[in-house]
Amino acid sequence: MYFLNYVINGALVGLVYALIAMGFVVIYRASKVFNLAQGELVVIGGFLVWWAVVDLSLPLAIGLPLAFICAAAFGLAIERIFFARMAGESVFAMVMVTIGLMILLRGVVLIIFGPQAHPFPIVFPLTPVIIGDLLIPKSLLYGGGLTVLAGCGLAWFFSRTRLGLRMTAVAEDHQVAMSLGISVRWSVAFAWMLGSVLSTLGAIVFLSGKSLSFMTSEIGLLALPVALLAGLESIAGLLLAGVIIGVVQGLATAYLDPLVGGSVGAVLPFFIMLLILLVRPTGMFGWKTIERV
Repeated sequence: MYFLNYVINGALVGLVYALIAMGFVVIYRASKVFNLAQGELVVIGGFLVWWAVVDLSLPLAIGLPLAFICAAAFGLAIERIFFARMAGESVFAMVMVTIGLMILLRGVVLIIFGPQAHPFPIVFPLTPVIIGDLLIPKSLLYGGGLTVLAGCGLAWFFSRTRLGLRMTAVAEDHQVAMSLGISVRWSVAFAWMLGSVLSTLGAIVFLSGKSLSFMTSEIGLLALPVALLAGLESIAGLLLAGVIIGVVQGLATAYLDPLVGGSVGAVLPFFIMLLILLVRPTGMFGWKTIERV
C-alpha cells in the first residue's frame, strides 16, 4: 500500500511537471525558442494571481480570469519587446536572450515583491482524499485532471483547428509558412501568450495553499526533464513523460534516499534526461528532421 501511495502521488506530481513543461513545448513549437525563463514565467503568473486575489481582495471567480488575461498580455509584451526582431537569428542568440530574460524577471520580482515569501491563495481544498491507506492531496488530484484536459485540448488544437495547423506549419519552417501566407509573427506572439497562460495555471496547481517567492522558479528546472523526455514538439507525449518522471522521482525519494542519505530523487530525473538525449536527442515523441542534399 505504501508503494501504491508513492506511485500515485508521484504520477500526480509528474503531471504537474508536465503542465509546466507545456509552456516549453508551446513556445518552442511556434518560435523555435527554448525558453530557459519558463520557471520565471510561473513565478510571474503566481504573483499575478496573488495580486488579483490577495492584494486586490477579489473573489476567485474574478481574480483568476483577471490573472490569466494579465498573463497573456505579459507574454505578448515579452514577445514584442525581446523576440519580434530576432527572427532568423541563431539558436545560440535566442538561448542567450532567454537567459538574460530569466535574470531580468528575477530582478523585477525582487524589486516589486521583495525576497520574502507571500501566502498563495487557497484555490483547491486542503483536505486530502483518503481511500483506505491511500492519501492523495486534492491539489495534486485536481491538478492532474487539469493537466490531462489541457494536454488533450492542446493536442486537438494543434491538429484540428485552423490556427493550430498554422502554428504547426510555423513550427516546421518559418520561411515555408510565410510563403503560404501564414503570419509567423502572430503565431509566435500567440504561442508566448498561451505559454504564459499555461505557466499561470501551473502556478495555481503547484502553489495552492503554499508560499510564493522568487525561488519558486526552480519548478521550471524540474519540468525540464519532462519536456526533453517527451520531445519539444509533442503535447500528448508530455503526459506520459510526466508520469514516468514523477513515479521514478517518487520511488527514488522513498526507497533510495534513505539508503544514501538523500538527493537521489532530485538527481535521477536529470540523469534520465541526459540518457535520453544521448540515445534519442529528439525525445520519445519529438519530430525527426530529414534533410536531403
